[in-house]
Amino acid sequence: MDHPRTGQIAVIFVSQRTGVDAADYAAAATAMDALAATQPGYAGVDSVRDAQGLGITISYWTDEASAVAWRDHPEHARIRDLGRARWYDWYSLDVTRVERSYGWRRG
Repeated sequence: MDHPRTGQIAVIFVSQRTGVDAADYAAAATAMDALAATQPGYAGVDSVRDAQGLGITISYWTDEASAVAWRDHPEHARIRDLGRARWYDWYSLDVTRVERSYGWRRG
């Protein structure tokens, strides 16, 4: 809510975890969050996962080139391959431009 998203690129990643290697997955997810935050054009992330392993992560980028650079980052690609092999039953990914952005906070 402190950072308007209008005009940013939102990469929406919806996934179902397998439950395999939970500790390795958690370590990889933490490493990817930290690495993404150092990339040019990174503008933030929102992420949730339920008890059954269904998750939604939305990463925000200042422009399309930054989002593509993250997609193509070698370490991100390596972890993505591990995810396909071990950690996900399935996932979907949508990329869109944020047309409007606003928020509300109690207090």
